[in-house]
Amino acid sequence: MIKIILCLMISIITYGGNLMAEARDTIHMTLKDGVVVMETRPDLAPLHVEQIKKLIKDGQYNGVVFHRVIEGFMAQTGDVEFGNSTNENYNIERAGTGGSNLSDIPAEFSKENHSRGAVSMARSQNPNSANSQFFICFNDCSFLDEQYSIWAQVIEGMEFIDNITKGEPPSDPDKIIKIEIINQ
Repeated sequence: MIKIILCLMISIITYGGNLMAEARDTIHMTLKDGVVVMETRPDLAPLHVEQIKKLIKDGQYNGVVFHRVIEGFMAQTGDVEFGNSTNENYNIERAGTGGSNLSDIPAEFSKENHSRGAVSMARSQNPNSANSQFFICFNDCSFLDEQYSIWAQVIEGMEFIDNITKGEPPSDPDKIIKIEIINQ
């Protein structure tokens, strides 16, 4: 009996950390029309989730514009260097070319579907170049599967994403008013 209890305790200690690492957090992103609720997917992209959470905790996304919004495809944001409308480096013409002061993240591609509401990392031609920019799919974008790292899913408020001003860049871009991790 003691051996069984000991084995169970070792299993909990050994595997419990992995279970904790895959706990999904809830993120609230406030836009002009309402709050978008997203659930992280550390089971798909743990490194991406951790980097996004760090940027959120540091307040890096507050004030960042949606610089590339294509009808029927996706809304892209997250350029904390040139896309933050509240800092001196803001330049809508350069938004989409910058990142954060953190390192780029190695690709964490998965077979998960880029369905409506999928939140995935933007990157250059280099698969390991994702940093801070991300996009949210308006519709099914399965042609992106296994090529981009999905790190979250919109679970409420997709209608507010649908209302984001379209353009590349939009003449008067919408922005993330506030983004926060609700539970962790």
